[in-house]
Amino acid sequence: MFGFLEAENSRFQSPPLSEAAFLLDFDGTLVDATPLSDSVSVPPDLPGVLTRLRAACGDALAVISRRPIAQIDQFLGDAPFAVAGEHGVTIRHRPGGPVEHAALPVLPQVWLTQARDLVATLPGTRLEHVAGGLVLHYRAAPEAAQALHAVASGWVKDSKGAFRLVADKMAWEIRPNGVDKGYAVALLMENAPFLGRKPVYVGDDATDEDGVEAARRLGGMGLRIGADFPTPAVFRAWLAYLADGH
Repeated sequence: MFGFLEAENSRFQSPPLSEAAFLLDFDGTLVDATPLSDSVSVPPDLPGVLTRLRAACGDALAVISRRPIAQIDQFLGDAPFAVAGEHGVTIRHRPGGPVEHAALPVLPQVWLTQARDLVATLPGTRLEHVAGGLVLHYRAAPEAAQALHAVASGWVKDSKGAFRLVADKMAWEIRPNGVDKGYAVALLMENAPFLGRKPVYVGDDATDEDGVEAARRLGGMGLRIGADFPTPAVFRAWLAYLADGH
């Protein structure tokens, strides 16, 4: 494992900790992906690893998640310096600081009504109402993916650019256009302790692509679980490797 991590660090050419800012996805990245959002298991040593890494990079460590900030606090305590929740809809720039809310277009109520009616006709599908948008889950009914996509893409087209449709893991998500994990990366990097550092964004799915692109645009790097690290466990080992001074 040590040799693998050493080779990966060289391959990525990650910036020195004195110059780096870490912006990390939660589900499927810091913790293993699970079918149900409430069944997540946080490895006992993860908060400690993040705390050591945060200290080594001058507090420039943030978690950027689809989950609300309160849930990240529940799982990780004050290990990250900053937290962005709900794909960047909410951002807390420092521990104990105020939560900043992005300005969002109003989600049409008719979409929610129609979505509830739709999932009721498709056993195994599920509607999730999230801040600024909605998610149509089909993990238990993969055959429903096309039907859900057809309806959701029609709604988005009617919004004239206010919303966009994103493919999530066995789900279609409608979210406000321009408010995403890339938006969160850009805002966090404008303020200390992130300001002037090179962002290192790590995520695991399509919802992280905006964060990956934003980090690269700002002169940093974007990495992915699956492509750059085979599993979240290997990624966590890499973080521990860095946090311990390698």
